[in-house]
Amino acid sequence: MTTEQNSAPVLVLGGTGKTGRRVTAELIRRGFTARPASRKATTRFDWSDPDTWGPALEGVRAVYIVDSQGPDAAAEVRAFARIAAERGVQRLVLLSARVWGEVDDPALRATEDAVTESGLDWTILRPGWFVQNFTEEWFLSSVFTTGELRIPTGEGREAFIDLEDLAEVAAVALTEDGHAGETYVLSGPRALTLGETVAEIGAAAGRPLRHVPVSDEEYLADQRVAGTPEEVAQLLLQLFRHIREGRSEALGDGVQRALGREPRALAAYVAATDFGAVLAQGSAQESAG
Repeated sequence: MTTEQNSAPVLVLGGTGKTGRRVTAELIRRGFTARPASRKATTRFDWSDPDTWGPALEGVRAVYIVDSQGPDAAAEVRAFARIAAERGVQRLVLLSARVWGEVDDPALRATEDAVTESGLDWTILRPGWFVQNFTEEWFLSSVFTTGELRIPTGEGREAFIDLEDLAEVAAVALTEDGHAGETYVLSGPRALTLGETVAEIGAAAGRPLRHVPVSDEEYLADQRVAGTPEEVAQLLLQLFRHIREGRSEALGDGVQRALGREPRALAAYVAATDFGAVLAQGSAQESAG
């Protein structure tokens, strides 16, 4: 990028969220100006309120996009990209998902199409499951309160990606040359069963954890008891089935291609995680329940 582009802020949508806050931190670490934007951030951005889009784009040359994940996501991203181009934005980096690229459903890839057809330089990130989901997402972090992870993944394998790697790939795609037109499939270096994964996490946390494979019907019954909305449970079921059917075990090469190194192993995540705090939070939630 030119000196002018280096000084221009990088807009990070979902900037207070799980990936956005890490992308923001990585951009700052590399000496760039990040502009995190969300409904809760200083720079307000709301996909349902187009009046927030223009101010957020002021002076920006590159945008990290996390879509609304709603039924209108593709149309929203297409309209946003059009405004971004009018404002002088040159680069879009979209957080997609590996699973969307592997299913034969154009509707699921429509948001990617909105970016690749924008006329701007673009990069698509297709990560697998985040290893941080075990501490930051209820559907996996519940293992710390019960000691069991009851999900229907069978003996399927997943090569969990560390979000620190995703943030680094996003940062270079947003600020360095050579990434335009690339789709990066992001995974960790080794595909593990859920049983192997939670056992390794449990060893680091000092608590025995285990995966209990259940049927789809048992999983849905559990989620009804827990009060999970049916549409959420059904979506998770599709993602779990993707693992169970062996469609998640192939390793992606996006980290290697973008960064020129191997992705972080599960051991790096467990070494960097304060499981004492995670267990204490789980105990507090269990007591409150």
